Amino acid sequence: MQIIVGISGATGSIYGIRLLEVLKQMKVETHLIISSAAKQIIPGETRYTVAQVEEMASFVHDNDNLAAPISSGSFKTDGMIVAPCSIKSLSGIAHSYNDNLLTRAADVTLKERRRLVLTVRETPLHQGHLDLMLKATNIGAIIYPPVPAFYSNPVSINDLVNHTVGKLLDLFSIDAKLFRRWGGTPPYVSQESNDFV
Repeated sequence: MQIIVGISGATGSIYGIRLLEVLKQMKVETHLIISSAAKQIIPGETRYTVAQVEEMASFVHDNDNLAAPISSGSFKTDGMIVAPCSIKSLSGIAHSYNDNLLTRAADVTLKERRRLVLTVRETPLHQGHLDLMLKATNIGAIIYPPVPAFYSNPVSINDLVNHTVGKLLDLFSIDAKLFRRWGGTPPYVSQESNDFV
């Protein structure tokens, strides 16, 4: 299996980083693209350097290199995940504006009818954002905002990140066993303390 991972310039770069970690553990070939804005964000909001993130990938491609193998539909992959996906990247993808490798690889993924998942990270959303997500959906992308789920009773940020990454991988039929799946109504709130249990 071969998956392209794009990390664009939105908060939440940990989603793309954790995705790379898990795919490496599962011996899935990854092709990484990090935007210039993401390279500034990664050391600011995680404990990783850009070099450490790049070491997790099987192959690293410069975002300015439109001649990279993944810019062609003749290069076979199983799809692409952009995590996080900035509104700028979403806009480029929705409008097929291929001025960098990340948006070009996403466009190729769509034209070849492969799976493209966009982890759009923005809130609140105005109509322009929603229109872009609808446009991307209409041309074949899957929009997966990193909205936390609480039915697995997370106790840490890592639990929340793992849930999102696990659900992203579910879309590629990869069960990384990163979270407890829904199995019926859990006990949510203690009546005595109003604390989560």
